[in-house]
Amino acid sequence: MESAADKANQPRRTSVWLEGKPAARGRKSERSDHPTGLGRDRIISVSVRLLDAEGPEKFSMRRLAAELGVTAMSLYWYVDTKDDLLELALDSVFSEIGTADDERGTTDGEAAGTEGPGSEPGSDPDPDPDTGSDWRDDLRALAGSYRALLVRHPWVSALVGKFLNVGPHSMEFSAAVLRVMRRTGLPAHGQMGALASVFQFVYGFGTIEGHFVQRCADAGMTQDQYYRHAMGRMSEQREYQGRFEQAEEMMEARGGDTVEEMRERDFTFALELLIAGIEAMRARG
Repeated sequence: MESAADKANQPRRTSVWLEGKPAARGRKSERSDHPTGLGRDRIISVSVRLLDAEGPEKFSMRRLAAELGVTAMSLYWYVDTKDDLLELALDSVFSEIGTADDERGTTDGEAAGTEGPGSEPGSDPDPDPDTGSDWRDDLRALAGSYRALLVRHPWVSALVGKFLNVGPHSMEFSAAVLRVMRRTGLPAHGQMGALASVFQFVYGFGTIEGHFVQRCADAGMTQDQYYRHAMGRMSEQREYQGRFEQAEEMMEARGGDTVEEMRERDFTFALELLIAGIEAMRARG
């Protein structure tokens, strides 16, 4: 391991992925004095499990070591810092984002004739050369998969902005998004703005959804129970009554019998608005 003085004299670290091959950084673990059965993959897997259960605030090398049944110092045969480990864990969960075809669950024959606004055969300005799929369907699939990741692992949203996200799985996701954007027919100077509008929306939506799901679990309630409890308490408060009645009208018009159904309608409608916006900007040239 490096001493504190050695680290102080080094330039500030930018990413574990830019400090030499991460897979090669564990070579020191080949020494005979490292714990038997402990490897980087296992460390990352248990880290993800702890982050899911307790969040990044409670995550520590000491807590991780206790879960693995080793000393905290033994972990440093595999990673130099806690941030390095968090960055490795973050990239590992991005492997859960499948391809657009995986998310749609379509066959090659179905992909060319998917239904949806503007997705009639022949309307796609640049169909996927491999599957003939519509860019709109591929964008919906990637957006939905990213949202699911943020809900499944609520800690991801806090770390995405902290690190550069240049690991192999994160880069694969980014490349898939860019491929879809290039097929929208938008001019090159507008493609990054369109990408930001869609995936910043998904990030915000998925972050709030993930935190709500976690809050309900912490309270020992289902999402519907928590929602009814909160709405009931708000309706009892005089200062909230006027605003509550207006919001209630909008929620009833939205439809859906459960919180998840209502949220799904909101997400789908908002995403369709963004896709329509891309189509409109493309038409402007």
